[in-house]
Amino acid sequence: MSDRLSVLKTYKLYVGGKFPRSESGRVYEVTDAKGKWLANAPLSSRKDARDAVVAARKAFGGWSGATAYNRGQVLYRVAEMLEGRRTQFVHEVAEAEGLSKSKAAEQVDAAVDRWVWYAGWTDKIAQVVGGGNPVAGPFFNLSSPEPTGVVAVLAPQESSFLGLVSVLAPVIATGNTAVVVASERSPLPALSLAEVLATSDVPGGVVNVLSGRTAEIAPSLASHQDVNAIDLAGADEVLAKELEIAAADNLKRVLRPQAVDNWSDTPGLDRMTAFLETKTVWHPTGSLGASGSSY
Repeated sequence: MSDRLSVLKTYKLYVGGKFPRSESGRVYEVTDAKGKWLANAPLSSRKDARDAVVAARKAFGGWSGATAYNRGQVLYRVAEMLEGRRTQFVHEVAEAEGLSKSKAAEQVDAAVDRWVWYAGWTDKIAQVVGGGNPVAGPFFNLSSPEPTGVVAVLAPQESSFLGLVSVLAPVIATGNTAVVVASERSPLPALSLAEVLATSDVPGGVVNVLSGRTAEIAPSLASHQDVNAIDLAGADEVLAKELEIAAADNLKRVLRPQAVDNWSDTPGLDRMTAFLETKTVWHPTGSLGASGSSY
C-alpha cells in the first residue's frame, strides 16, 4: 500500500485566456449524483461576469475577422485535444451525471464529433444562408451573414458536457465570442473544457467560462449593455422570463430555452443562424465597352 497522498485538482475560471480564481474568493461544493464531494468550484460574482464580457469584446474583432476556414481549423483542433483527454472527460461526465462509464463515453464521443461537425460548417454556412437576391433593376443585391457579437450562453443544467458543447460550438463557429455560465450542479466538465480550449489555438477571450449560481450570474449578463445576445438554454421558465425582460433594454437577441430530448441528435443549423445578422449590399451593375453588355 502506498502512503502517497493524492493531489487534488483546483478548478478555476477561464477568462481572457487566463485561469483566475473568482474575485470574490468564494467557492462552492460540487458533488456527484450520490452526494459525494468531488471538488470545490469557483463561485463567480457579477464582477467576474463583467470581466468576462470585457475579454470577449476584446477578442471579437480578431475572431470575427479570421477566415471561416481558419475558424474551422481551430475548432477541429479542439476535437483533437479532447480526443487525447477522452479518459479524463469520461470520468468527469460519469461522476457529474451519474452515468455508467460506457454511457459517459458515448456522451464524450458525441461531444468530440459535435466539434468536428461544427468545424466543417464554418466555411459553408454563408453559402446556405447568404447569396444573391433577385431584384428589379440594374443592381447586384447580395446578402451575407455576419456574427452578432458577444453572446452569453447559459449551459444546459442536465447535460454538463455534450449539452454545453452543443450550445457553445455554434456560437464561436460563426465568429461570435462567448461568455459561458457552466451547469450549476455539474460545472467540472466545463471547467476542464476550458483547459482544452486554452491549448487548442482558440484565442484568449473567444470563450470565457464561469461557474457558480446561474440565477446570480445571468442577470448581470442579460442586462449588460455590451452583450449582444443571450442563449437561455440553462435557465428555468421563471428565470428565463426575468432575463428576457432584462435583455430587452439593449435589444439583445434572445434564444429561449428549448426542450431537447437527446443532445446526441443531429443539431441542424438553428443554433448557428440564431446568432447571425444578415448584411445586404446593393451595387449597380456596369457596362462593358461600346457594345453595352453588362455584368
